[in-house]
Amino acid sequence: MADNEIATKAPESDAQAPAIPGDTPAQEGPTMGDHCATDRPAPAGEVSTGEISKINDVDVYITKPNDYPHSPSKLLLFLTNGRGIKSVNNQLQADKFAGQGFLVVMPDLFAGDTAPNTAHPDPAALNDAHPSLIDQVKLRAADTAKSFLIDMWLARHTPEKVMPILHKVIEGAKEEFADAIASGAGIYAIGYCFGGKYILLLASERPDGTVNGQESKDEEEGAIKKSPVIKAGALAHGVLVTVDDIKGIKAPVALACVENDSLFPDEIREEGQKFLETNGIEHEVKVYTNVPHGFAVLGEYEDQHIMESQGRVYDQLLGWLKAH
Repeated sequence: MADNEIATKAPESDAQAPAIPGDTPAQEGPTMGDHCATDRPAPAGEVSTGEISKINDVDVYITKPNDYPHSPSKLLLFLTNGRGIKSVNNQLQADKFAGQGFLVVMPDLFAGDTAPNTAHPDPAALNDAHPSLIDQVKLRAADTAKSFLIDMWLARHTPEKVMPILHKVIEGAKEEFADAIASGAGIYAIGYCFGGKYILLLASERPDGTVNGQESKDEEEGAIKKSPVIKAGALAHGVLVTVDDIKGIKAPVALACVENDSLFPDEIREEGQKFLETNGIEHEVKVYTNVPHGFAVLGEYEDQHIMESQGRVYDQLLGWLKAH
């Protein structure tokens, strides 16, 4: 890495406990920030080419290579950030993978309930190097309000809610796009921000991280385990990722991470990476500096370094998927 400066951090969150009894507890500290819940300006002149339809009653954005089905394609499950399948940027990014030979299925993980838009209400004040006392109070109040909204949204979209959606989509895709799955000898998957955690769960052999995987008996532990659902996975700047999520991985995975990312702390990444290395799990971890969390999602930035890094992480993840 050429740069060693501190990366931009997203606003912190005050979530401490689950809002819905029985669901996965909310992560302590930061959870999601502006770059997970707000779209950047879309590339000028680009129009998405896929379409929104349904698989097993779940809304999905589907985009295909131009020569499909006349030429073989591989199935890629695309798991989005909080903006969901109607985000133009997410659609355009899915289209880019379709242009590389993947039949892309991008499911609505949120049943239409996308993350609240956290764009700041007063951009002029944000850009002011010396905001007035009143503006400072307004900005602090706005930060508190949007953190609360995001935390409440996350409490509605836990693994207990999201995994059944993935169950339905994957089972439906096995029927509708059996040719693409056969062509790739399995399902590939990529995830950004919110979707990143679920790449790890789908790459896991544990029962809570699988979708109708094949069962195998661990004789020593007496536990029923299942094979990973995906053949290979890739993710960029995941959120709500735990060390246990990483320790469950058995399928090859590539991670694109942000240095000093409060939403995917360095200590979690480093401990997880050590586990993967020690246990011989095929993986790749690259850390990007001087970029904000969420930078890998397609969108325009004035900072040329961020734009170049966005291109590099796309090449990294695409190369990983193609190599597997």
